[in-house]
Amino acid sequence: MFITPLLFTILVALISGIYSKSVELTFELPDSAVECFYQEIDQNTSATLEYQVITGGQYDVDVKIEGPNKQILYQQQKMQYDSHKFIAQQTGVYKACFSNEFSTFSHKLVYMEFNVGPEQPLPGIGEHATVLTQLETSAEEIHSALNKIIDQQTHHRLREAQGRKRAEDLNERVFWWSMGETLAIMCVALAQVMVLKNFFSDRPSLYNMK
Repeated sequence: MFITPLLFTILVALISGIYSKSVELTFELPDSAVECFYQEIDQNTSATLEYQVITGGQYDVDVKIEGPNKQILYQQQKMQYDSHKFIAQQTGVYKACFSNEFSTFSHKLVYMEFNVGPEQPLPGIGEHATVLTQLETSAEEIHSALNKIIDQQTHHRLREAQGRKRAEDLNERVFWWSMGETLAIMCVALAQVMVLKNFFSDRPSLYNMK
């Protein structure tokens, strides 16, 4: 069966997605809470943790990465976003924790991406002993370009979600401020009417009492 270049690209993209060791998720972090994620990593394997607070409070969170021996590999407080890359010194379960304990009423929405190990090469290309063909070179370039597009789209969605949430919060504040101003104007108007009414009301004077 003849496979077109487009079909070949789609197939390799699907296969590379299956063998990917990347974990990407968005989760809610309640106030005064801690969420931890665990990942088993082999020795001398590189790993990268990238995160960003999308909504909630001052858009900050405490982050900590611990190794199997409870050694702290990375720790930051009240961060909005960051990326940390490290190499596992020993095989075991590594823990990444996100803490919102310093906040008593603000829920946070956090995006996290945990990449373990180098990116898997395209099937059939990593074992090449000869020069790549034009089709294989094009497939590798397309694969790299698609990965960059996916990353850009992800960050664009995060920025859009963060901007939309801030706009909604600002709109809500403006609405309640307008309601407060309206109520204040009505109270002042009512007070002025009552004062003017007292000026023109019939009151007994000293002349009429004689």
